[in-house]
Amino acid sequence: MLKHQLIEDCLANNRKAQLELYNSYCDGMFIVASRFLRDSAEAEDAMQEAFIKAFSKLHQFSGEVTFGAWLKKIVINKCLDHLKAKKLEFVAINEQVLEKVEDESNDWLVDDEIGVEDVKTEINDLPEKYKYPLMLYLIEGYDHEEISEILKITQVASRTLVHRGKQKLQEKLKVLKNGTRY
Repeated sequence: MLKHQLIEDCLANNRKAQLELYNSYCDGMFIVASRFLRDSAEAEDAMQEAFIKAFSKLHQFSGEVTFGAWLKKIVINKCLDHLKAKKLEFVAINEQVLEKVEDESNDWLVDDEIGVEDVKTEINDLPEKYKYPLMLYLIEGYDHEEISEILKITQVASRTLVHRGKQKLQEKLKVLKNGTRY
């Protein structure tokens, strides 16, 4: 069944269509939630809450982005809500400290031996204030405008946190493989 028709059927409260849409995306959304919430039960809770919200707000889905991208943003927001509920606060930074970050495409060179799993492992060990902006940027592929909306920080703060997080991550990876290039 086409995704568009499936979404239309879900809007008409067709439970079979809702289950089919859920089954199409639940595994991928669980992986996204697991990146933010280390506890699989919490990740599953956040994912379930995101689906409930998505189904209740489905009428707001405009189709400007894919349904998966729209749902992914809801999942990430639910994960961040869970983290905030655990009293994890993002550290406010002084926006004057780093007004302009150099072009980010030129400051990210790591040894060829370092794999994606190495990067994910090391990101998870970063301080919270760098971990989530860096995950959103490097792993989820969001830009600074989107990160600033999701984390409710300024774009300058997003650039600063990502830049500093990448520096800390490179230091950790250099120690890990003793071969990071600069």
